[in-house]
Amino acid sequence: MPSCNINKSSDQGQVLQRCHLIVWDECTMAHKGALEALDRDLRDIRDCQAPIGGVTLLLSGNFRKTLPVIPKGTRADEVHACLKSSTLWYHVTILSLTTNMGAQLHSDQMSTKFAQDILTLGDGKVPLDAAGQMEV
Repeated sequence: MPSCNINKSSDQGQVLQRCHLIVWDECTMAHKGALEALDRDLRDIRDCQAPIGGVTLLLSGNFRKTLPVIPKGTRADEVHACLKSSTLWYHVTILSLTTNMGAQLHSDQMSTKFAQDILTLGDGKVPLDAAGQMEV
């Protein structure tokens, strides 16, 4: 069973005993085993059996981007390694951002159009031409 190898009495363990929030950016590339190891260690370090040791964990990422990389793995291996396959996913509350700030801050139509095209592609809604090809 994977572990983060953080001792309760170490400096890192002391910080984790006192923290209230952990921010994990680009979490979608992480293997679910990393999340589960963090959960086990926080439960132990904080002597708390609540998920993630009772700490609020903010997972930030985009599942339309890179999933965990599994060397020589199949698509099924990648899906199985994904955070959404973890038993901890049941405890996740999903909040979605609805404004592409990069496109909005640039205030140009080309950036806005590109951002919308990326969302359309991610949703699988790009229309195909007569030859069955997608125009990007």
